[in-house]
Amino acid sequence: MTIYGKIIGTGSYLPPKRVTNDELAAMLAERGVETSDEWIRTRSGILARHYADQGVNSSDLGAKAAGKALEMAKCEANDIELIIVATSTPDFLGGFPSTACMVQKKLGITSNCAAFDMQAVCSGFLYALSVADSFIRAGVYRKVLVVGAETYSRIIDYQDRTTCVLFGDGAGAVVLSASDEPGILSTALHADGHYGDILSLPGKLNNGAIEGKAFVYMDGKAVFKLAVTWLDKVGMEALEKAGLKNTDVDWMVPHQANLRIMQSSAKKLDIPSEKIIVTVDQHGNTSAASIPLAIDTGVRDGRIKAGQNLLLAAIGGGLTWGAVLVKM
Repeated sequence: MTIYGKIIGTGSYLPPKRVTNDELAAMLAERGVETSDEWIRTRSGILARHYADQGVNSSDLGAKAAGKALEMAKCEANDIELIIVATSTPDFLGGFPSTACMVQKKLGITSNCAAFDMQAVCSGFLYALSVADSFIRAGVYRKVLVVGAETYSRIIDYQDRTTCVLFGDGAGAVVLSASDEPGILSTALHADGHYGDILSLPGKLNNGAIEGKAFVYMDGKAVFKLAVTWLDKVGMEALEKAGLKNTDVDWMVPHQANLRIMQSSAKKLDIPSEKIIVTVDQHGNTSAASIPLAIDTGVRDGRIKAGQNLLLAAIGGGLTWGAVLVKM
């Protein structure tokens, strides 16, 4: 019998502080940076984003999203055997203790549960989902919690208009369970470090001091060009691995970075724009959290239903990119 990793619960959480484009423009004006709602909206499709308060960490957001996913899955926290948190903004410098261990603690999990972080930037949730599915298919674990959680508001330069208007904070989570019903149908993951310098966090830790700028740097034009080139190819790769066609896709759930990238990728795959789950307008780019946030939004508003096929696709720093085909 084939064992699948199947999503049985989804959850998400956004910090209460919502910042519209107009509010952000006013804040930036105080710093001498000019922008506007029209400038942001026409280039990205973003209308608003959420920022976490001081003292609120990625694990806090992740634990809240995970709690909702566990509730939907009708699981107790101690049923979870493995936690994988995809994040580029860990609670601690250097990433330890891991954000996954902090989520474990905040969920009150006391059973024998493994936990670790996954770093593949905006593709991180897809990498984590693929790893979780592999553990389940190998018979190692039966219930895995996969979380994407980010506090990007801490690592953006508010003097850099090209990046500071794009990012927001949030978390999304899924509970993956061993099942004899199809779930994760295929995965396709890639990376190429030769392009690492076009999307990076260049600061380095040396003897307790940070060298360089610890802010996100992005060559937007270069990332855009590669995204629209690679996302449709990796999406088609995932479909071919599963023996499916683009017409079998009920919903495309891409990384929520830029509306134009999402629409261009879907067009190349010949997937109608009305089949794209879009949350970037209200959430901004939440990196590894964006896809699980979008999935949970679609599940809870009734668009995503049991038995439907989802095509997940993302590109992120590294550069990393990938696609996962999911039957809900």
